[in-house]
Amino acid sequence: MQTRKLGPFDVSAIGFGCMGLSHAYGVAPDAGTAAKVLLKALDLGYTLFDTAALYGFGANETLIGNVLKDRRKEFVLASKCGIFRNAEGVREIDGRAATIKKTCDDSLTRLRTEVIDLYYLHRWDKRVPIEESVGALSDLVKAGKVRSIGLSEVSAATLRKAHRVHPIAAVQSEYSLWTRNPEVSVLDTCRELGAAFVAFSPLARGFLTGDLRDVSRLPPKDIRLHMPRFTAMHFAKNLRLLDGLAAVARDHGCTMGQLALAWLLAQGEHVIPIPGTTRLDHLEENAGAADIRLKPGALEKLDALINPGTVSGPRYSASAQNEIDTEEVEAARQAV
Repeated sequence: MQTRKLGPFDVSAIGFGCMGLSHAYGVAPDAGTAAKVLLKALDLGYTLFDTAALYGFGANETLIGNVLKDRRKEFVLASKCGIFRNAEGVREIDGRAATIKKTCDDSLTRLRTEVIDLYYLHRWDKRVPIEESVGALSDLVKAGKVRSIGLSEVSAATLRKAHRVHPIAAVQSEYSLWTRNPEVSVLDTCRELGAAFVAFSPLARGFLTGDLRDVSRLPPKDIRLHMPRFTAMHFAKNLRLLDGLAAVARDHGCTMGQLALAWLLAQGEHVIPIPGTTRLDHLEENAGAADIRLKPGALEKLDALINPGTVSGPRYSASAQNEIDTEEVEAARQAV
């Protein structure tokens, strides 16, 4: 697979988001199936693997550590701190220095490695100055436990403050045809600062593949059930977007998911999508998107088809929205 720059590393143009192997989308696959997916990803040329202390409350890091420990030198390992399960077993955002450092030590143990290549602050704890949290991450770099620092779901202003404390190698936020928040400012700021932009949920949590047509069939614990765009009212409107996407994909001789990933790769050389999957065929399909060349006019056609004006519903609930720091498209329009 072709490569792109991420901080000091050259990584596959499409990375692998490991979350779904342990967390979020209903029942996770068994350990044997998950191991096959991870090993196949390496064999296909994926060299960026993304996990977090949050995913499965440590289970995802443990899985990666157990399965990939003997092939550790073949990939760039990214994990995250700042969200964890506290002593009461409740999910909590905590950006204090002591918590960040303890979380890192715990992650190193689970991952069965001496160093994490890219360590993100999963969420900015707004009770703690970003400079303080990044200072703690910088201490981990000095201690040799972390090689580079990233941030997740932050605004351009927060990114600049953090970058003044320590160089930021990457920002990870949701980005796809139907989530355009990074285009407000962060995408350009990353380019300016020399940071990679890592796009999570690049297939819109499965929507852009065209495979999900009935949200009533989602399993009870699927996180999409709590996201506005997947409620019955909004989802029915969003389904209307898929016919046009399918037509463009047919014109390119590729799947809808591959087209969505190719669109992302065309947004800048610093953009690295990290789709996740639990299936070997989808893993191979996603990797193939790196070889697709969009025809003249395709970007404009896709932008006109799926954009903030045609997508129905916000991406997060009000409570989840309060946890993040990203710019909102509508607010940016009103400010102009």
